Amino acid sequence: MAAARSLSNPSSTTSLISQSRNQSKPTSPPSFLKPHSLQSPWLGFKISFQPSKTRPYLPNHRTITATISLSLPTSKTDRVASAGKVPKWSRRAIKSFAMAELEARKLKYPTTGTESLLMGILIEGTNLAAKFLRANGITLSKVRDETVKLLGKGDMFFFSPEHPPLTEDAQRALDWAVDEKLKSGGDGEITTTHLLLGIWSEVESPGHKIMAALGFNDAKSKELTSSSEPESVDG
Repeated sequence: MAAARSLSNPSSTTSLISQSRNQSKPTSPPSFLKPHSLQSPWLGFKISFQPSKTRPYLPNHRTITATISLSLPTSKTDRVASAGKVPKWSRRAIKSFAMAELEARKLKYPTTGTESLLMGILIEGTNLAAKFLRANGITLSKVRDETVKLLGKGDMFFFSPEHPPLTEDAQRALDWAVDEKLKSGGDGEITTTHLLLGIWSEVESPGHKIMAALGFNDAKSKELTSSSEPESVDG
């Protein structure tokens, strides 16, 4: 009788059909498959992730491609106002910065410090500064070990921000790189050599202490500065 009453009620039948149709619709893909972007507010690079093809969501088959587009950044606002021509960052310097942020997240650090910038240069690997460091026995594994010794391990339950903010000394290292390029003039770009020497200029920073512990010194700094024209090598 209950079933008969339910079927004889038009509004009840319509409601049941509507619920059935809604349940038969494919579920939308989870949020991690939806297109989204990661963007650095300081350097201007953008990393976007999106599904490789438009297709119905399949629980056991997830194909995702990542597209990385790098735009050469400008310097900070105060430098834009004071300089007639604002220098740009080289492609390898931008990538080194991106790798520095990722390394900070990997180590579960809340910020991107000079030690992360140093690791970012070495992770990129093809730039002049990284080659100079490796030639002098300063490798990525050694820098990581010294970083953990100096700063300790990150909390395993801590989730680092999507873009760990720069520490004050890391910001000053970037500022130093911009200032040095402005002083030198010319049409070249700010390179990883400028960035590495900016890290070295921050004497109290973790990056400087790690470099010093691994044998880098002022003599090597001068050698790197005069070794070659970084603009022509580090493009």
